[in-house]
Amino acid sequence: MSLTEHLLRPLLSQPAKPLITHYDDAVGSRIELSVATAMNWAAKTANWLVEEFDVEPGDPVAVLLPAHWQTAGVLLGAWWCGGHVVSDPDGSRVAFVPPGGIATGAQATAVVSLDPMGRGLSEPPAGGALDYLSEARLAGDDFSPLVPVGDDTPALNSSTVEQALAEARSRAAKAGISASDRVLSTVEWVIPDGVLEGLLAPLSAGARLVHVSNADPAKLDDRRRAERTTVDLLS
Repeated sequence: MSLTEHLLRPLLSQPAKPLITHYDDAVGSRIELSVATAMNWAAKTANWLVEEFDVEPGDPVAVLLPAHWQTAGVLLGAWWCGGHVVSDPDGSRVAFVPPGGIATGAQATAVVSLDPMGRGLSEPPAGGALDYLSEARLAGDDFSPLVPVGDDTPALNSSTVEQALAEARSRAAKAGISASDRVLSTVEWVIPDGVLEGLLAPLSAGARLVHVSNADPAKLDDRRRAERTTVDLLS
């Protein structure tokens, strides 16, 4: 079973519940993804990766993005189709980069707009790169792997699906995160430790994640009150 299925299947009984709430204090935005919406973006991404780039289990997919709700869709989609998420674009089937980002050595480059409202790029990306949001949103809303993803499939740098999930659960336990928690995090999603700590640990415990990018320390107490968070993961 893919890492995405391990994480999200237990939550499908409550599809309307919030899963990831993303603040960006630099632009003053707040976006909330329900379980169903996160699954939808993951499915679209997985379908796009398979249809556009022939990604199969174990194929490297480079993710060079900051913590963001769109990054969550990229990561969950890559894992769902068995993509091996890496930080080095060299030799990867596709590299996901922010606007202005560079991915030397990748077979293809997908630019993620990181627009708070989910708009694609205002202009076509240069050098033959693809506009992830504009293209992936046309892909199917449901995903069924054509090739089974095993627990021994590479998932995150040197870790397999099984190892990444076990490490995420271990970190969640150490932080005291349970399924009843709402976790306030400012941890950047650097591969692999930041992704394990700031994204996979809360999701592996069944908790809800409130992530704040470009965090203004003076606003964190307001975020805790407004979101009723119960655990902090602060960088």
